[in-house]
Amino acid sequence: MTRKKPLIIAGPCSAESELQVMSVAQELVANSSVDMFRAGVWKPRTRPNSFEGLGEKALPWLAQIKKQFDLPVMIEVASPKHVELALHHGIDCFWIGARTTVSPFAVQEIADALAGSATQVFVKNPIHPEIDLWVGAIERVTRSNVKSVSAIHRGFSSFRKSAYRNIPLWEIPIELQRRFPDLDIICDPSHIGGNQKLVFEISQKAIDLGLSGLMIEVHPNPSKALSDPQQQITPNELIQLLNSLHYKSKTFSDAFFVNQLEELRSKIDKIDEDLVHILKSRMDLVEMMGAYKRDNDVTIFQLERWNEILQTRTELASHLGLDETYVREIFEKIHGESIKTQIALSAKTTSKE
Repeated sequence: MTRKKPLIIAGPCSAESELQVMSVAQELVANSSVDMFRAGVWKPRTRPNSFEGLGEKALPWLAQIKKQFDLPVMIEVASPKHVELALHHGIDCFWIGARTTVSPFAVQEIADALAGSATQVFVKNPIHPEIDLWVGAIERVTRSNVKSVSAIHRGFSSFRKSAYRNIPLWEIPIELQRRFPDLDIICDPSHIGGNQKLVFEISQKAIDLGLSGLMIEVHPNPSKALSDPQQQITPNELIQLLNSLHYKSKTFSDAFFVNQLEELRSKIDKIDEDLVHILKSRMDLVEMMGAYKRDNDVTIFQLERWNEILQTRTELASHLGLDETYVREIFEKIHGESIKTQIALSAKTTSKE
């Protein structure tokens, strides 16, 4: 069930030493409202020479944090063996990482290892923006009858140049929330930003969107971290961040505010209805144009025309104060549907011949 108070999860990217994790935990407990402590024990790295975690050696340190500070401890697991070792040491909060979520076989094996246990499991989105993979992983873990299942939004890899390490694509966690209204979705601003300077901005955005909490990487000396030093912040910086966040209410009771909001929503509903009718009218013209091309043996895709559409529509968007990328992406979707419709029209005619 979605939370009233945001869940705050914090800790180092990797458990590097007993002193490191204990010092971070002590400072977090003393100075901030952290609900869970996170640390990577097994680190799935892209390159084999990177620091891949200390494995089982670190589990007793985390178990001690759980016991000494009465603080739930959370680690990443990527195999049934990881689950077995963690449970043996009393660790019962896990996240399934983005690299694992992409494999239904791996997720199912982990779900089977967790079956019936009193564990909390968080499922990160897959590396690429495929919501059904994310949904499938969540469903597999849910069916294993664990204590609770939540999701973590950590952004998506992309070939596009971006200020983010992993582009947020907020519409995907929003769609996930639509499909699962009672699911807690936690934001991981450290992995989305990949940069200490972006952590606050992304955290505030997640809170503004009503996500259920934050998972932030914290290290006593980020520049010396053995993994992802550029995206970790210090415990003191985390405290400042949490104190600076502006929390908004998800509900409202003021009658004037409600009336004004409903009036604006009504206007938007009318415009949306008009938009759908306009799209239908446009598609009717596309079908007529497709038939005309077919009857005159003209190729469906016309590069010069497509370039003209992109140029004129984005120029108009800029003139009206709209974001050009936003409008471009809309017309890319419209154009893709137009091409698909014309191909289907041509195929139907060919099959009759």
